[in-house]
Amino acid sequence: MEKNWYVVHTYSGYENKVKTNLEKRVESMGMQDKIFRVIVPEDEETATKNGKTKTVKKKVFPGYVLVELIMTDDSWYVVRNTPGVTGFVGSAGSGSKPTPLLPEEINYILRRMGMEKTPVDVQFDEGEAVTVKEGPFANYTGKIDSIDADKGKAKVLVNMFGRETPVELDFAQIEKIT
Repeated sequence: MEKNWYVVHTYSGYENKVKTNLEKRVESMGMQDKIFRVIVPEDEETATKNGKTKTVKKKVFPGYVLVELIMTDDSWYVVRNTPGVTGFVGSAGSGSKPTPLLPEEINYILRRMGMEKTPVDVQFDEGEAVTVKEGPFANYTGKIDSIDADKGKAKVLVNMFGRETPVELDFAQIEKIT
Protein backbone atom coordinates (compact mmCIF):
# COMPACT_ATOMS: atom_id res chain seq x y z
CA MET A 1 0.00 0.00 0.00
CA GLU A 2 1.24 3.50 -0.75
CA LYS A 3 0.85 6.69 1.20
CA ASN A 4 -1.47 9.37 -0.17
CA TRP A 5 -2.95 12.67 0.96
CA TYR A 6 -6.60 12.76 2.01
CA VAL A 7 -8.91 15.63 2.91
CA VAL A 8 -10.69 15.35 6.24
CA HIS A 9 -13.79 17.42 7.02
CA THR A 10 -13.87 18.99 10.49
CA TYR A 11 -16.10 21.28 12.46
CA SER A 12 -15.30 24.81 11.28
CA GLY A 13 -12.89 26.51 13.66
CA TYR A 14 -11.64 23.17 15.06
CA GLU A 15 -8.96 22.54 12.40
CA ASN A 16 -5.95 23.10 14.70
CA LYS A 17 -7.59 21.17 17.54
CA VAL A 18 -8.23 18.23 15.18
CA LYS A 19 -4.58 18.38 14.01
CA THR A 20 -3.35 18.27 17.64
CA ASN A 21 -5.80 15.51 18.65
CA LEU A 22 -4.95 13.38 15.62
CA GLU A 23 -1.19 13.74 16.16
CA LYS A 24 -1.61 12.69 19.82
CA ARG A 25 -3.78 9.69 18.82
CA VAL A 26 -1.25 8.60 16.18
CA GLU A 27 1.53 8.65 18.78
CA SER A 28 -0.44 6.98 21.57
CA MET A 29 -1.73 4.23 19.26
CA GLY A 30 1.65 3.65 17.56
CA MET A 31 0.36 4.53 14.08
CA GLN A 32 3.43 6.52 12.92
CA ASP A 33 4.05 3.89 10.23
CA LYS A 34 0.55 4.47 8.75
CA ILE A 35 -0.27 8.16 9.42
CA PHE A 36 2.58 10.54 8.58
CA ARG A 37 1.64 14.22 8.41
CA VAL A 38 -1.35 16.34 9.38
CA ILE A 39 -1.58 19.83 7.86
CA VAL A 40 -3.95 22.76 8.26
CA PRO A 41 -3.25 24.78 5.08
CA GLU A 42 -2.74 28.46 5.95
CA ASP A 43 -1.72 31.59 4.07
CA GLU A 44 -0.13 34.67 5.56
CA GLU A 45 -1.95 37.89 4.82
CA THR A 46 -0.76 41.37 5.63
CA ALA A 47 -3.50 43.55 7.05
CA THR A 48 -3.24 47.23 7.95
CA LYS A 49 -5.44 48.39 10.80
CA ASN A 50 -5.20 51.80 12.48
CA GLY A 51 -1.95 52.45 10.61
CA LYS A 52 -0.28 49.29 11.93
CA THR A 53 0.69 46.49 9.56
CA LYS A 54 0.14 43.02 10.93
CA THR A 55 0.68 39.57 9.42
CA VAL A 56 -2.30 37.27 9.97
CA LYS A 57 -2.53 33.54 9.22
CA LYS A 58 -5.74 32.63 7.41
CA LYS A 59 -6.97 29.12 6.75
CA VAL A 60 -6.96 28.30 3.04
CA PHE A 61 -9.69 25.66 3.44
CA PRO A 62 -11.76 26.43 6.57
CA GLY A 63 -13.28 23.23 7.95
CA TYR A 64 -10.72 20.93 6.32
CA VAL A 65 -7.45 19.25 7.34
CA LEU A 66 -5.03 17.35 5.07
CA VAL A 67 -3.69 14.00 6.26
CA GLU A 68 -0.90 11.95 4.65
CA LEU A 69 -1.47 8.28 5.37
CA ILE A 70 -1.50 4.72 4.09
CA MET A 71 -5.20 3.87 3.88
CA THR A 72 -5.94 0.79 5.97
CA ASP A 73 -8.93 -0.08 8.12
CA ASP A 74 -6.92 0.94 11.21
CA SER A 75 -5.71 4.30 9.87
CA TRP A 76 -9.20 5.09 8.54
CA TYR A 77 -10.70 4.28 11.96
CA VAL A 78 -8.15 6.41 13.88
CA VAL A 79 -8.74 9.48 11.69
CA ARG A 80 -12.50 9.02 11.39
CA ASN A 81 -12.96 8.73 15.17
CA THR A 82 -10.78 11.69 16.14
CA PRO A 83 -12.83 14.30 18.06
CA GLY A 84 -13.89 17.13 15.72
CA VAL A 85 -13.67 15.04 12.53
CA THR A 86 -16.94 14.71 10.63
CA GLY A 87 -15.59 12.46 7.87
CA PHE A 88 -13.33 12.06 4.87
CA VAL A 89 -13.98 14.05 1.70
CA GLY A 90 -14.53 11.78 -1.29
CA SER A 91 -16.02 8.74 0.43
CA ALA A 92 -19.29 7.58 -1.07
CA GLY A 93 -20.90 6.52 2.18
CA SER A 94 -20.49 4.63 5.42
CA GLY A 95 -17.54 2.27 5.35
CA SER A 96 -16.32 3.19 1.86
CA LYS A 97 -12.72 4.34 1.40
CA PRO A 98 -12.19 7.97 0.33
CA THR A 99 -10.46 9.16 -2.84
CA PRO A 100 -6.95 10.57 -2.30
CA LEU A 101 -5.82 13.95 -3.61
CA LEU A 102 -4.04 13.91 -6.97
CA PRO A 103 -0.25 14.54 -6.76
CA GLU A 104 -0.57 17.86 -8.62
CA GLU A 105 -3.26 19.04 -6.16
CA ILE A 106 -1.20 18.36 -3.03
CA ASN A 107 1.99 19.70 -4.66
CA TYR A 108 0.21 22.98 -5.42
CA ILE A 109 -1.04 23.27 -1.82
CA LEU A 110 2.38 22.44 -0.32
CA ARG A 111 4.10 24.95 -2.62
CA ARG A 112 1.55 27.62 -1.73
CA MET A 113 2.30 27.05 1.96
CA GLY A 114 6.06 27.14 1.33
CA MET A 115 6.53 23.53 2.46
CA GLU A 116 7.79 22.40 -0.91
CA LYS A 117 10.22 24.64 -2.72
CA THR A 118 9.92 25.46 -6.38
CA PRO A 119 12.59 27.37 -8.23
CA VAL A 120 11.68 31.04 -8.43
CA ASP A 121 12.88 33.14 -11.34
CA VAL A 122 13.97 36.35 -9.61
CA GLN A 123 13.84 39.23 -12.07
CA PHE A 124 14.97 41.89 -9.59
CA ASP A 125 18.29 42.86 -8.01
CA GLU A 126 19.06 44.52 -4.70
CA GLY A 127 19.49 48.27 -5.10
CA GLU A 128 17.28 48.35 -8.20
CA ALA A 129 14.66 51.11 -8.59
CA VAL A 130 11.07 49.84 -8.81
CA THR A 131 7.50 51.16 -8.92
CA VAL A 132 4.76 49.63 -6.79
CA LYS A 133 1.93 48.49 -9.12
CA GLU A 134 -0.80 47.63 -6.61
CA GLY A 135 -1.79 47.67 -2.98
CA PRO A 136 -1.72 50.53 -0.47
CA PHE A 137 1.62 51.79 -1.85
CA ALA A 138 0.55 51.80 -5.52
CA ASN A 139 2.40 54.34 -7.70
CA TYR A 140 5.14 54.89 -5.11
CA THR A 141 8.71 54.38 -6.24
CA GLY A 142 11.41 52.78 -4.18
CA LYS A 143 14.64 50.85 -4.08
CA ILE A 144 14.92 47.10 -3.42
CA ASP A 145 16.67 46.58 -0.08
CA SER A 146 16.51 42.77 0.07
CA ILE A 147 14.99 39.82 -1.78
CA ASP A 148 13.46 36.60 -0.41
CA ALA A 149 13.28 34.35 -3.48
CA ASP A 150 11.70 31.45 -1.56
CA LYS A 151 8.71 33.57 -0.56
CA GLY A 152 8.63 35.58 -3.79
CA LYS A 153 8.91 38.84 -1.85
CA ALA A 154 11.14 41.90 -1.83
CA LYS A 155 11.71 44.49 0.86
CA VAL A 156 11.42 47.85 -0.88
CA LEU A 157 12.49 51.16 0.65
CA VAL A 158 9.63 53.50 -0.33
CA ASN A 159 10.19 57.24 0.02
CA MET A 160 7.32 58.40 2.23
CA PHE A 161 6.95 61.35 4.61
CA GLY A 162 10.44 62.54 3.73
CA ARG A 163 12.18 59.29 4.66
CA GLU A 164 12.68 55.76 3.38
CA THR A 165 10.17 53.28 4.80
CA PRO A 166 10.74 49.50 4.37
CA VAL A 167 7.75 47.71 2.84
CA GLU A 168 7.55 43.95 2.10
CA LEU A 169 5.90 43.32 -1.27
CA ASP A 170 5.26 40.34 -3.55
CA PHE A 171 7.21 40.28 -6.82
CA ALA A 172 3.86 40.64 -8.62
CA GLN A 173 3.27 44.00 -6.89
CA ILE A 174 6.41 45.69 -8.23
CA GLU A 175 7.99 46.43 -11.60
CA LYS A 176 11.38 47.75 -12.70
CA ILE A 177 11.72 51.39 -13.61
CA THR A 178 13.11 51.48 -17.14
